[in-house]
Amino acid sequence: MSSLIRSLGYLRVEATDPAAWREFGVKVLGMAEGRGPDPQAVYLRMDDLPARIVVTAGERDRLAASGWEVADPSAMTRLAAVLEESGTAVKPAGADELADRRVSHLISADDPAGNRLEFFCGADLDTRPFSAPYGTRFVTGVQGMGHAVLPARDDAASLRFYTEVLGFRLRDTMRLVPEHLGLPSGDRPLWMRFLGCGPRHHSVALAPIPAPTGLIHLMIETETLDDVGRAIDRCARHEAPMISTLGRHANDHMVSFYVRTPSGFDIEYGYGGRTVDDDTWVARHTAAHSLWGHRFTAGGGH
Repeated sequence: MSSLIRSLGYLRVEATDPAAWREFGVKVLGMAEGRGPDPQAVYLRMDDLPARIVVTAGERDRLAASGWEVADPSAMTRLAAVLEESGTAVKPAGADELADRRVSHLISADDPAGNRLEFFCGADLDTRPFSAPYGTRFVTGVQGMGHAVLPARDDAASLRFYTEVLGFRLRDTMRLVPEHLGLPSGDRPLWMRFLGCGPRHHSVALAPIPAPTGLIHLMIETETLDDVGRAIDRCARHEAPMISTLGRHANDHMVSFYVRTPSGFDIEYGYGGRTVDDDTWVARHTAAHSLWGHRFTAGGGH
């Protein structure tokens, strides 16, 4: 079964301090500030889309929704039918929501863990060329904006939903140690699942990790290792809380570090992630989190 979903398109975040996000997104992450229909919101650009991260004011910090791009209206119709046949409640977007998202078609649904997913097609392109303040170039295009790691306590139900309903492919599995996550030890193993819908090694990962904000981390990728190094320097300059050293992951080979956002979840900022061909890829168990580095401070690490 091939996935009707092409890539991770955007994140919508509710934040208690959107202004902090504006400074963090531009001065630390190196994104460009965009514009949009809500004058109070923060729109952060990574490429020619009007925004890949939209931050709106809220009473608490949380991931409001992750947006997943579908090729065209025909694929959207098929996806809606597949979701409904699985017993998943599907909510079609109204005109105001379409205008707010700047897309032609949009539906939303919750996964078994309660994570809100938005599926869209026909995204507007910004008429202004993308120009990052520090010259950073992000890897997007057919790979989407990166990957999101979402909390999922029911491994079987979540894995079934993402593979059998949404058509994601299982790329890797990692066994987690409960004590390392602040959870009580037990006989049952905890699994982290890495799933892809396009050439990026994984666009979503599911982990049984408590996440008060509804998001464990977002990974964004740059075109050069120097972009990552300059971001590390900006973290120091702007006192952004880095929660890991530089390291290289064992499964997707991303060279990256982690920094905490103003909303409390993390950004993995990386370079050199592998792409895969589903015709030849074999899913395996990852024995180690990283090949080297990624030494996390207290309260970090996934």
